[in-house]
Amino acid sequence: MRARDIDGQSRMAAAKQAFNEVLDAVPQEVELGIRTLGANYPGKDTKVGCKDTRQLYPVGPLDRTEAKTAVATLVPTGWTPIGPALLGAAEDLDGGDATRRIVLITDGEDTCAPLDPCEVAREIAARGIHLTIDTLGLVPDAKTRRQLTCIAEATGGTYTSVRHTDELSGRVKQLVDRAADPVVTPVATEGAARCADAPQIKPGLYSDREKFSEHRWYRVDVLPGQELRASVSVAADRAVDRDYAVLLRAVTVHGREIVRGSEAGDGRTDVISAGLRYPKPPADDDDGADGLKPAAETVCLQVSNAFSAPDSVQTTPGLPVELTVDLVDAPDAASDIAAFGLGRGWWLLGILVLTGLAAGLLWGWISRLRVVWRTN
Repeated sequence: MRARDIDGQSRMAAAKQAFNEVLDAVPQEVELGIRTLGANYPGKDTKVGCKDTRQLYPVGPLDRTEAKTAVATLVPTGWTPIGPALLGAAEDLDGGDATRRIVLITDGEDTCAPLDPCEVAREIAARGIHLTIDTLGLVPDAKTRRQLTCIAEATGGTYTSVRHTDELSGRVKQLVDRAADPVVTPVATEGAARCADAPQIKPGLYSDREKFSEHRWYRVDVLPGQELRASVSVAADRAVDRDYAVLLRAVTVHGREIVRGSEAGDGRTDVISAGLRYPKPPADDDDGADGLKPAAETVCLQVSNAFSAPDSVQTTPGLPVELTVDLVDAPDAASDIAAFGLGRGWWLLGILVLTGLAAGLLWGWISRLRVVWRTN
């Protein structure tokens, strides 16, 4: 942090300037805290240096003067205990249902192996506390970029490389403002091993945990004339083997498959998603003639994953799952072709097909005449 390569000033000075600018613009509803790493112990004892992280300003309502005074005392010492600092920051933010973000700013990779900060981030994600880590690298080298990118991706955060003071202050302010935005908190639910025992869910966002290679079931009632839209995301919050997949199926209560969506991959990923749409046709005119509403159809949603992990990786708790369910008015069924996205453009497609066929026949006839003429 002592290197003077950011707009003619040291990295620490640039960080302090950015912090002060951000503190002046923090929304009133945001509670903010500051935790340091490598800012207190100047010695060479690894055990002590790798514990050098402390809460500089407690998380709570912001006192700008007090926070700026705390920032002014920061002095780099050379240690970079990123893993312990992330664990400490997660504890600082423990409790409550509000949006929680950690913004990690560093100019180098972690110096406290074997505690891998990327594994720490995955452990934090596995807790299911919906905490996002965004990382900013000050003039980073390739190894630092890889580490900070891994930390961010493990929790659904972002990584940004910074080389100028205005970039740093602008990005930190953007992330703080994002924390103030209202978010939809997923409703915790627990899928069942079979449809008959599955929880009945309504439109909304749901969170669950699913064991490796497990199937989980949920039930949704779909009225005639409605379209069921569902998507699922399964997060690989720890190291997993190559070749993985996620499947989302909609089936009837009798087990007949209606529609499915799936996605697969063959490399390291942090989230894999799949979705489906099921438009239920409107009721016949005779339905509801007795004054009763047409009956809803119970659709069973099956969420399956094909993940496996190395023997050294703990498989519990299960993988984080987010399931989104929505019910909207089904599209007009004026044409079956419209269901495939052609709409009223079917006639143009027909003309193009016929034109292409006629052109092909004509060209073949001309070519044959040319061949005959050359051989005579």
